[in-house]
Amino acid sequence: MKLFFGEINNGKAIINDEEQQHIVKVLRMRDGEEIHLTDGKGNVASGKLIIEGKKANIEVAEIKTNTPDFTPKLHIAIAPTKNIDRIEFFVEKAVEMGISEITILQTEKTERKNINIDKLRKQAIAASKQSLRFHFPVINDLIKLPDFLKNSNPETTFVAHCNENLERIGLKEIPHLENITFLIGPEGDFSDREISYLSHSKIKAVSLGNQRLRTETAGIFVAAWNYLT
Repeated sequence: MKLFFGEINNGKAIINDEEQQHIVKVLRMRDGEEIHLTDGKGNVASGKLIIEGKKANIEVAEIKTNTPDFTPKLHIAIAPTKNIDRIEFFVEKAVEMGISEITILQTEKTERKNINIDKLRKQAIAASKQSLRFHFPVINDLIKLPDFLKNSNPETTFVAHCNENLERIGLKEIPHLENITFLIGPEGDFSDREISYLSHSKIKAVSLGNQRLRTETAGIFVAAWNYLT
């Protein structure tokens, strides 16, 4: 399946401008080839490619709406790594495994203060197309931990930290939930003050095993766990 991104409304489909350029100039696809287009909202159009000069359109043969999405829905709020390549790697792999939402979290030990969110969103779209996802994940702006927790439900929110002196449950102890949120700390973990604040906010702590995982590895681990649940 050759999947592209665009708009689907009222039985019509329009290929995104950047996608059109990619089809014509990079892929050099031919008129009449079968293609599929998604709007990232669960709708997908199938049809034949129409090339008109530098423009690419789709002659729609079928539109499917409300295609199934991954369940349970997973939201990971993760602190950015100092090396941005690692957080970009996390985004790519988490998207491939069906994550529904990603929030970039600013914590006390977060070293990187500036994040190119638009770039992460484009990477999420690319990973969605690569893995044939019709529901694209939401990539939220950078937010401070206290602000994030204001809208968090402690019944469905968990934090993975490395403090072995505090009670932590295993992943197997997490009940089946339709929506689940995981907090992943920065390099150097959450501060003691933040961990205490999370505990007072009734956010349950979770152990990801005996090994100490890097930030991006912990995020991918949780995404894989959810994918296999």
